[in-house]
Amino acid sequence: MIGGRSAVQGAQALYSGRVTVVLAGVLHAVSTAWPFDFGFSRGQTSWLLQLAAMALLGWVLLRARNAREAFAAGWCFGTAALASTFWWLFVAMHTYGGLAAPLAVLAVLLLAALLALYFGAACGLWWRLTQRHSAQAALLFGVLWMMGEMARGTWLTGFGWGAGGYAHLDGPLAFYAPWVGVYGITGLAAGLSLGAAQMVAALAGVRPVADISARVRARAGLLGLEPQSSPRFTWGVMALLIALPLAAPTRWNDWTHSSGSLSVTLLQGNIAQNEKFEVGTGVARALVWYQTELLGARTALVVAPETALPVLPQQLPEGYWESLRAAMDATGRAAVIGIPLGEETQGYSNSVLGLVGGVGRVLRYDKHHLVPFGEFIPPFFRWFTALMHIPLGDFNRGGLGQASFAVQGQRLAPNICYEDLFGEELAARFMDDALAPTIFVNVSNLGWFGDTVAMDQHLAISRMRALEFQRPFVRATNTGATAILDHQGQVSASLARLKAGALVGEVQGREGITPFARWAARFGLWPLWLLGSAVVVWARRGRA
Repeated sequence: MIGGRSAVQGAQALYSGRVTVVLAGVLHAVSTAWPFDFGFSRGQTSWLLQLAAMALLGWVLLRARNAREAFAAGWCFGTAALASTFWWLFVAMHTYGGLAAPLAVLAVLLLAALLALYFGAACGLWWRLTQRHSAQAALLFGVLWMMGEMARGTWLTGFGWGAGGYAHLDGPLAFYAPWVGVYGITGLAAGLSLGAAQMVAALAGVRPVADISARVRARAGLLGLEPQSSPRFTWGVMALLIALPLAAPTRWNDWTHSSGSLSVTLLQGNIAQNEKFEVGTGVARALVWYQTELLGARTALVVAPETALPVLPQQLPEGYWESLRAAMDATGRAAVIGIPLGEETQGYSNSVLGLVGGVGRVLRYDKHHLVPFGEFIPPFFRWFTALMHIPLGDFNRGGLGQASFAVQGQRLAPNICYEDLFGEELAARFMDDALAPTIFVNVSNLGWFGDTVAMDQHLAISRMRALEFQRPFVRATNTGATAILDHQGQVSASLARLKAGALVGEVQGREGITPFARWAARFGLWPLWLLGSAVVVWARRGRA
């Protein structure tokens, strides 16, 4: 009878834990960009909500009875968080791709579940490697979660959209962006959240498991960290991490200086996605609207978004391209224009061209980080893309660290669509201080995803890159979010979404190299991988 009651209680606890982590995962997604038109401002990030969501996961992990339960908790949390983050992929596949709604839903869930395996592995390994209530546990959880996010964001082309660090754009941990980047912030947040869960457990009277090894006890004693008192140590570390950004003078974290200002016009055509590549409707409208705006702009720089001109240069009306070049040469202005390039025998590329008055040649940037299923088709998946009616293809990949566009004393670094998601790749442009970009220029088309939170999430991604490199971002998009960001990641001007318009403003270029830019340019993310691996080895030795 007693055994039966224990089994029922165990099953109830397991079910309660699953519900808790699923709800926590949804909260985690919401924390990176508020998706509603009530309550907070739409698109607002919430670092407190992100920490709370992770702390709920931490609470369930502290009560896990074995590594299998820990793995399941992390996997359920990750699946819920990721599906709630990029659910808008459904819009592209179903609304514009014609994929049956059940198949589109299934595809989103399968992608989320597959990527969530990284989080499940991090949680299961954490349970095996450390005494759960020790001070070591928070550190280990932070680095394992960070490594899981880095794996998700880089392996198999990578899709790090919705990493927890993006919720901290307006919180104290943003102080660490120019030092450790978004993945470092994600690890810090995870460690702090686990520490918070430990604090609650201590206050609730949950005691450490008694069967820890003598080596763990010895190390804890040498450090003055008896397992029973470890929460107090964790509290101290948490307080220091939060207090340092609030107390440190601004100059401690100011790595760049002004390189002058540049007047800009950012164009947002708002061409409906279901018409964008239709010759009789969207193409004709885009060609007329963008030509008018490009010729009429009076600022030093005018930027048109990704595939603003949705046809190849050789398919443009006669005299179209020549009129744009002549206008730039006559006025000394510059234009950055999104346009596909190539031909059948040599292949095609998603590109931007730079027309700079007086240069005498056209500058070019080809997209480096291509979108799976959109710009290249992974092996064995042509059957899947055949189910959708989207203009897909295998595009040529541009080189990493392509040259910036020189415009009136500024060095412009173009990037296309979600390339700004990969900070370690943008860092390749900072190998030479003298050639490092002073302004980032992102051109995008999020029309595939309708009026969804994808726009706000992408804006947050650009804001984080601005913090990491202390560089301004200008964003020209088809439907939103078209905006000017300063080098501190703040939005200084923006256009209303889903409306055609031109955003006119000033952007302040910056010179100087942040610590993150310096080490990521040379080593990519390897310093974080090595740090995480060292902590894992240390924890493994302590567990032995």
